[in-house]
Amino acid sequence: MALLDVTVPLVPGRTPVWPGDPDLVVRRVLSRAAGDVAEVSLLSCSTHCGTHVDAPAHLLDGGGGVDALPLEVLVGPCVVVDVREDPRGLDAAGVAGLGLPAGTARVLLRSRGARSWDAPGPALTPDGARALLARGVRLVGVDRLSVDADDDADGALPVHEVLLGAGAVVVEALELGAVAPGAYELLCLPLLLPGCDGAPARVLLRTGGS
Repeated sequence: MALLDVTVPLVPGRTPVWPGDPDLVVRRVLSRAAGDVAEVSLLSCSTHCGTHVDAPAHLLDGGGGVDALPLEVLVGPCVVVDVREDPRGLDAAGVAGLGLPAGTARVLLRSRGARSWDAPGPALTPDGARALLARGVRLVGVDRLSVDADDDADGALPVHEVLLGAGAVVVEALELGAVAPGAYELLCLPLLLPGCDGAPARVLLRTGGS
């Protein structure tokens, strides 16, 4: 058994932040060297900073917060698939060609590989998202800042709307560059922020059985 950490480290100036979101700040506020009894730091960031989980409230009026996400969806068998070959994005035909095993409930899309975060790459399309849902997928993770295309001129988020509207969980900004396609166990634990639209998460993949 091995554990693979696919979480992006929270490092100011290095962690990818969606344009317009608050900057990530990690700053020491108490220090033993200054005579304080302990080291204490301040953390300030968007709830969608680095590796994070989107809740329905992120986009849907009246949608539930991250605390309402089903834990049984956040933990369990998953499949990592490589979708770098098609720059047009993963559409319904592409989903049909993935060969997902029957009963797959969690899919992680490896589209960026080892490229930088600002490199263009394929995204999931709305009909691709609907095709995943039709196959029973309940969680979709991506190694991009967004499950939607990041070059939409009007800022629309149609893939979010499809997935969150159907009750699926969206996990974004995974670090999958060193992860081989295949079957794993997903351990995705977002911070417990009641009613919040999302939360940073520590995400692990377990190999070789439990």
